[in-house]
Amino acid sequence: MKDSYDVVIAGGGPAGSTAAIVLARAGFRVCVLEKDRHPRFHIGESILPRTMLLLRQLGLEQAVLELTHVTKLGAEFGFGNDHRTRKFSFADGLVPGSSVFNIERSKFDKLLLDKAREAGAEVFEGRPVKGVTRLQENAVEVETAEGPVSGRLLLDASGHGTVVGRALKLRRNFEDPELQKVAYFQHFENVERPPGNESGHPAIFMCDEGWFWVIGLSETKTSVGFVTRPSFAKSLNVSPSRLLQWAVSRCPVVRHRMRDATGPAENLVLADFSYRCRPYAGPGYFMIGDAACFLDPIFSNGVTLAMMGSAHTAELAAAMLRGETSARSARARHVRYIERGTRPFWRLIRAYYKHSFRELFVHGTGPLQMPGAIISVLAGQVFPQQPWKLRWRHAAFDFCVWLQQYHALSPRRSPFHLVNEEPHELPLITGLAGSVMSPAQKPSAAAAQ
Repeated sequence: MKDSYDVVIAGGGPAGSTAAIVLARAGFRVCVLEKDRHPRFHIGESILPRTMLLLRQLGLEQAVLELTHVTKLGAEFGFGNDHRTRKFSFADGLVPGSSVFNIERSKFDKLLLDKAREAGAEVFEGRPVKGVTRLQENAVEVETAEGPVSGRLLLDASGHGTVVGRALKLRRNFEDPELQKVAYFQHFENVERPPGNESGHPAIFMCDEGWFWVIGLSETKTSVGFVTRPSFAKSLNVSPSRLLQWAVSRCPVVRHRMRDATGPAENLVLADFSYRCRPYAGPGYFMIGDAACFLDPIFSNGVTLAMMGSAHTAELAAAMLRGETSARSARARHVRYIERGTRPFWRLIRAYYKHSFRELFVHGTGPLQMPGAIISVLAGQVFPQQPWKLRWRHAAFDFCVWLQQYHALSPRRSPFHLVNEEPHELPLITGLAGSVMSPAQKPSAAAAQ
């Protein structure tokens, strides 16, 4: 390890690796400090089409596509008690989207970190940043178990750890309870998926308590998860490691697709709240990826936001370090890019938890090409900013979501409550027998609110 670097990057996930690739290729001395050793498990396995252009620009598309993956041409949405779902193709967007992929993040993230090494970055795995000891313009220092590491600039790509955000007390959770979530998930074999070109469609199945994801990762492996409010999970007399099975046993559509699935009965858990660490940049640092902000994962935007934002920030950092732009200008442009890129997703996320949005979205038709505009937003076509033709249609759609509450623009749908369903076991899931609750143990519908 050198005594000092041009850029120190805390975190070697997609955000940190992307920034390292761009900066190292530009000739800067780059150090990446990654707390884990790759490959390591991570969720966020469904990628948005906008990412493909960036991978192509970075010269990484072919290498990524050589990894095991499932081609993704669109997505599927529906209610958890209705096998009639809405499937849409990204090609139907107002801004047509290309095909993309679902992939195991352990493989994808390792490839990106390896490419950062190949570009010339010094990568240190198993070496987390313990603290920030200096944060000044053109002079930064962080502490690790092996000693201090200094540089001219710090890029915080530490994910939910938000190294700088916590050090400067910038992290703010959203108080809206609908933005407070916990996810229960696991990988399974032989989950049923749609045939043909729709096999790679990530499926979202909605219920009043939250939603399920079903994402194909290979020919046989599928990621299944259940996202709900922490308050609801706490109201259940169910171990957190068995809560996915509790939910699947009560969801007719997901249960049907998993009727021949095999896998562990115990699930993994990720609990975090949607947050922001404004202003995202300051003297000596930029925050990128989940270290800057974390959005509800309903629309699979995490990796795209991380990579698009970090590539843009790396270009700004390079210009700043060369003296081609001022630090103040670079920071302002960084903040603007994050705000513009995340704003459309925040709006969709907030709308998604309204039942009127779900009624309209599953119906899938509407005037003025509004459905195509929403599909384009879901494909990530919001960088460097949301085009006007998407923006005004998005606003019109928001109005329709409001109006749907009072006047039926699309057919009414009764909310689906997991707590009102009788559980049915999945006998092929290891150790599941006896893990589902009896009807007498079910919480009331009021507890699910």
